[in-house]
Amino acid sequence: MILLLLNQTESDLMDILFDMLKGFLVGICASAPLGPIAILVIQKSLSKGRKSGFVSGLGATVADTCYATIAIFALAFAQSFIDAHKSLILLVGGVVLMLVGASMALKNPLRKKGKDAASVSPRDFGQAVAMAFSNPGAIFVMFTLFAFFGLANDAPHTWRVAPMILSVSAGSVTYWFFMSWLLSRFRNVFKMRTIVWISRITGAIIVIIGIALFGQGLFNVVFYGKPII
Repeated sequence: MILLLLNQTESDLMDILFDMLKGFLVGICASAPLGPIAILVIQKSLSKGRKSGFVSGLGATVADTCYATIAIFALAFAQSFIDAHKSLILLVGGVVLMLVGASMALKNPLRKKGKDAASVSPRDFGQAVAMAFSNPGAIFVMFTLFAFFGLANDAPHTWRVAPMILSVSAGSVTYWFFMSWLLSRFRNVFKMRTIVWISRITGAIIVIIGIALFGQGLFNVVFYGKPII
């Protein structure tokens, strides 16, 4: 009897470790695509330094953790909600991305260059959180990754949920730490004027993405007659 319990405990432990490994990979894969958040981290790391870029990445981690939790507990409900309110999500998300991108493009980063510690602000974190939650593609990526790695199938095993979610967060944090560190290595390579233009170009790209999302939502409402709410 004791031997059976030990074997079961060992099997459960291996399942948890395997889920944590898959969750860690999900966190990395969810962060890796070159979307609005990655562009934001690039801009922050080059213009303000490693710490600012990493803090922006932590904002994305908050969203990834929430999406991972939804993918485990309420995947079907979340997909139905998104399908029912897709136009509203696209319209609001587009406006948020346009505002954040315009702020990045118009702000002059030169005055804080060289003051890495002083340049970190709650605004860096807040911008990333707002951008991450306003990007409807991010949650679909998370759902797809959970399905691909088979993590959604483990939802009934509630005692395995916490390590799984924490491992997703750990994977995301690890990715943004190394990404911001790597980008900051190139910071002193560029001239001051080049950093300004990089900041403006990355901001403009995010504005364009926002316009595309807003346009798609507006197109759905005008031409397909889909309700906003």
